[in-house]
Amino acid sequence: MPRFALQLQAELDNVTNVSSAGDDFRWYFKLKCGSCGEETENHQYITILDEQPLKGGRGHASLVIKCKLCSRENSIDIIKDSIKPYLLDNSGQFQTIAEFDCRGVEPLDFEPRLGWTASSSESNAVFEDIDLTEKEWTEYDERANVGVSIMEVSSQFVKSHK
Repeated sequence: MPRFALQLQAELDNVTNVSSAGDDFRWYFKLKCGSCGEETENHQYITILDEQPLKGGRGHASLVIKCKLCSRENSIDIIKDSIKPYLLDNSGQFQTIAEFDCRGVEPLDFEPRLGWTASSSESNAVFEDIDLTEKEWTEYDERANVGVSIMEVSSQFVKSHK
């Protein structure tokens, strides 16, 4: 069962960490069929709460998707204990924030979109429902009288060797 690690990279200013918020956080991916190479047209989303049965009663996955070209059933599952915040110590570097069990499918692209949280490094204020669709976010921490930002967000998938 191939595992793929989603790595995030960002420039954090006066922010200690950025994390996905809750079990209903939506992870948006474009996917590629491992059998025929067909890519999904649109981003598909999965959450930890999603549970779809696999064909033949072989268990469950967060997303079960049938390839439009070859009709193969593929699945992707979030490895719940792999979800970690992106930390200030890694600002500007790639850091794994989640891992996914992929069967017959490979994640190609990640869109960060809505639902992120961040903590101010100056006052411990927590900012919720952050939208990273534009790959950047800025706000003002009124407690500490400083600007806070998440800039230059990018991501990549790497094969995990766990």
